[in-house]
Amino acid sequence: MPRAPHPPQRIAINGYGRIGRCFVRALYESDCRAEFEVAAINEPADLASMAYLTRFDSTHGRFPGKVGVGDGRLLIEGDEIPVFHATMPEGVDWKALEVDLLVECSGVYSDRASLTRFLEAGCKRLLLSQPGDSAADVDATVVYGTNHSVLSGQERLVSNASCTTNAVVPVLALLHRELGIDQAMLTTLHSVMNDQPLIDGYHNHDLRRTRSAMQSIVPVATGLARGVERLLPELAGRVHAKAIRVPTHNVSAIDMVLSVERDVSATSINRLLQDATTGPYAGLLAYSDDPHASIDFNHDSHSAIIDGAQTSVSGEHLVNLVLWFDNEWGFVNRLLDVTRHWLTEA
Repeated sequence: MPRAPHPPQRIAINGYGRIGRCFVRALYESDCRAEFEVAAINEPADLASMAYLTRFDSTHGRFPGKVGVGDGRLLIEGDEIPVFHATMPEGVDWKALEVDLLVECSGVYSDRASLTRFLEAGCKRLLLSQPGDSAADVDATVVYGTNHSVLSGQERLVSNASCTTNAVVPVLALLHRELGIDQAMLTTLHSVMNDQPLIDGYHNHDLRRTRSAMQSIVPVATGLARGVERLLPELAGRVHAKAIRVPTHNVSAIDMVLSVERDVSATSINRLLQDATTGPYAGLLAYSDDPHASIDFNHDSHSAIIDGAQTSVSGEHLVNLVLWFDNEWGFVNRLLDVTRHWLTEA
């Protein structure tokens, strides 16, 4: 007799902002929708606004399916998703909802004490869409394609790291393995984020972020070097990073300067990276030497795209690379990859 189909895993989303909405959209646009059921969404905003922002997105365009509103439910492609408006982790009875995995997308919770409150409220597992405050705040920090195999299925708190960490770690891991990285300087040119005002306004701690996001290039603090070292401890003390917000609405770039131990040329390093995109990093890294602008990578699901036309080498050991990445869409697709692996393969 044929085996009965496995019931879909039940996923809930806490926080329905940029990442939460993109995650839901990525799920519905993917080939794994039948494997997962969105069991609930918790978001303080009103239901009508949630439905509207699901249907119409200034960055990624119209949702490709049907979206509506029911009685306390968001209707997507015939699925009726219960919506809650709690402002505290224990404000939703996650146990009663029989949630297999909660994807925490609010950006509010990043320490073990606050994350554990979701588990105590009945969540079996929690996947965090940002880094934990420290490595000890989660059971594992994962960059899909680099270390997702560490997941055994016994973890309860896992971080998907950051969009920039997902972009650079596969490239750094590959180049360190093949060439040996002595030092790395990473400069992220990141599109504006919602912690910046459209016009000058107050910010809770960063005076630079009081300035209009769309009128200035704004340096901001970044934890990228610390995030890289969590995933690649062999590079501890060798990675330095800074970040600059630029007035574009989406898609970011990383200017990467590396001092490597072995002799290289621009041609040889491009060949190495290009081969990786059809080998171990297929679907995660891409390569192009076309004359690109950032908008070309909007809604691109890769973790990073190497711009081969920008690769240069000074002497035989100082390498300069440019990586493009859609900081929303690439990241949520890795969030979906980790969800799938953790629930069905680990």
